[in-house]
Amino acid sequence: MMNDLALPGSFPALPTMGGTPAPLSRRAKAAIVVRLMVNDGADIPLEELPDELQARLTHQMGSMRTVDRSTLAAVVDEFIEELEKIGLTFKGGIAGALNALDGKISRQTAARLRKEAGVRASGDPWKRLRELGPEKLLPVLLNESVEIAAVMLSKLDVPIAAELLGRLPGPQARRITYAVSQTAAVTPEAVDRIGLSLAAQLDTQPVSAFDSNPVERVGAILNSSTTLTRDDVLTGLDETDQGFANAVRKAIFTFGNIAARIAPRDIPRVLRDVDPGQLIIALAGAEDAGFAKSRDFILENMSGRMADQLREEIAEAGQIKPADAEEAMAAMVATIRKMEQNGDLLLIVEEDGED
Repeated sequence: MMNDLALPGSFPALPTMGGTPAPLSRRAKAAIVVRLMVNDGADIPLEELPDELQARLTHQMGSMRTVDRSTLAAVVDEFIEELEKIGLTFKGGIAGALNALDGKISRQTAARLRKEAGVRASGDPWKRLRELGPEKLLPVLLNESVEIAAVMLSKLDVPIAAELLGRLPGPQARRITYAVSQTAAVTPEAVDRIGLSLAAQLDTQPVSAFDSNPVERVGAILNSSTTLTRDDVLTGLDETDQGFANAVRKAIFTFGNIAARIAPRDIPRVLRDVDPGQLIIALAGAEDAGFAKSRDFILENMSGRMADQLREEIAEAGQIKPADAEEAMAAMVATIRKMEQNGDLLLIVEEDGED
């Protein structure tokens, strides 16, 4: 019934003919069903209808007055009968199909189909923009006018907007901040158009085959490599591209980075998640592996009684095979990385110029 709404015409109060309700158009029946559901408190997503259909429905409802009980019952029975005949629905054309297949087909295919069909990505463009994060939004923000940037910051979540503002040059950040105060008169339609334009810019960017950047990928691989392999690869990168090599070093976290990148107060929390047996082996083999500084840092940032107990167990462990020590250290690093990914630990970011 909903899709049968036509252009509004003249609709007086529903008449009866000899006690029998006059025939109703499908658009009038649709209006009755909607009004009944609204009265019952149903949450009907009418905003998903095209604007023209929303307008037709509103005009239709506005032209109607009263409906007797027999007419209402007949309309409801017909509506239920039509619903029961429906087995499956497809809606929205290519846009609807892309929504239904979101996450089921590759991003490359989805982007190509969307571009070929000339359809926008589904839903509220600002919802999509909020999900992208500062890294992808910053280049767009830098290339837009002050006015567009002000609207963009106003629509983003406060933490993301604050981070983006902090990454902008001071004069530009001040101009955009002032422009935010001038956005009171911006209409919802203009905000939607701006969101669509910004989303379209991002849609035209090539779809990457990888979820992370090259530095993160190489860093993750070297994190799981042996010390010998890691050092050899970084030496080679230094000779080829020192800037990339330095960026990879900052992405790598090894046992040797514990003293520099974990806050002293977080050591007890880390040790609660580390296997005690692996901890003893890692600490016992740390000095021979060149990581005495990390071992001492761990022992110094726990209770004195526990540190003394660990020192005794380290002494009892004696000489540790290098392979066993490296395996235990890798297990500790994996635990620390997992804590970081889960948001249970915040690693200290080394500034440029630090070793």
